[in-house]
Amino acid sequence: MDTSGTQNGVCSEESVRGDRDVFSCKDSAASAADHLVVMVHGILGSDSDWKFAAQQFVRVLPDKVFVHCSERNVSRLTLDGVDVMGERLAEEVREVVKRRPDLRKISFIAHSVGGLVARYVIGKLYKPPGKENAGDSSLNIFIDDSRGTICGLEPVNFITVATPHLGSRGNRQVPFLLGVPAFEKAASCVIHLIFRRTGRHLFLTDNDEGKPPLLIRMLEDDGEYYFMSALRSFKRRVAYSNVGYDHIVGWRTASIRRHTELPKWDETLNEKYPHIVYEEHCKACESEESEPMLTEYEGSDKLEEEMVKALSRVSWEKIDVSFHSSRQRMAAHSVIQVKDQIMHIEGADVIQHMIDHFLV
Repeated sequence: MDTSGTQNGVCSEESVRGDRDVFSCKDSAASAADHLVVMVHGILGSDSDWKFAAQQFVRVLPDKVFVHCSERNVSRLTLDGVDVMGERLAEEVREVVKRRPDLRKISFIAHSVGGLVARYVIGKLYKPPGKENAGDSSLNIFIDDSRGTICGLEPVNFITVATPHLGSRGNRQVPFLLGVPAFEKAASCVIHLIFRRTGRHLFLTDNDEGKPPLLIRMLEDDGEYYFMSALRSFKRRVAYSNVGYDHIVGWRTASIRRHTELPKWDETLNEKYPHIVYEEHCKACESEESEPMLTEYEGSDKLEEEMVKALSRVSWEKIDVSFHSSRQRMAAHSVIQVKDQIMHIEGADVIQHMIDHFLV
């Protein structure tokens, strides 16, 4: 690892492969930090997309968190598909955990399609209670495995930011298509020409070996992939979403809601978090557990309903964000994560909200 910079007591190191670790420059604080926070960028992104947030997390929680900004799926590698990206990131997380045997907890913070990749990764790295580290003694062992572990660590926070949990093929799920059915239908036919395999996954047009779309398969445990058990194992799950001006990911898909469930909101009066306009704590809907999976995959409405039901089997904190009055509102998809510290700084209160509510 090569030290690549320090700022306000926050150090960052970049490996030869490009991934970046962010931690306190104080040895005592850095050695005490036992909570790994994996930050995952979105499509065509890089580790620098989370630079501001990573620094803020370590500045506020110097002796608690060790932040890893993933770079294994940089730029055009994000077009290879959610599963391929997930396999790469899973291996990257394993390497970090092996390198830091003092780690005991793990959280994920992911932007856009990175949230889907993170859901895949946790399904890959999850070990059920009583089966921790079986066959792999090099990984950390967390004594209390009553909820299972992720890569041998206690799962704590799973946070997504403007992530298309319900895919992108439904009406108004990609706002720049203006909700015009003809445009949306055409997009589903040609999206693979632009975003390749990842585009097929987002529009649920993939059909690997006759299997259902990947996003449908990720609604339940699938063989050695414990997608839902892993998601359920986290102490909290949080979905931040833009209520408008996000031209890439619609409000409904990012907040895991039906259209009729989208709340009415008003401009916030909270001076600390001026862009947080609505917060909802949704309990798990266990009654949906017994409902069967769909066997036909033609109708996007049916698919969307199935995804809402399945993902609602676990509790979620849903945080709605509005940049309607911001100068950079047209870039809401990037502002919500402060992708650029200068251009998108108006989203800093959203990052502060994440930190203030983060379980350590």
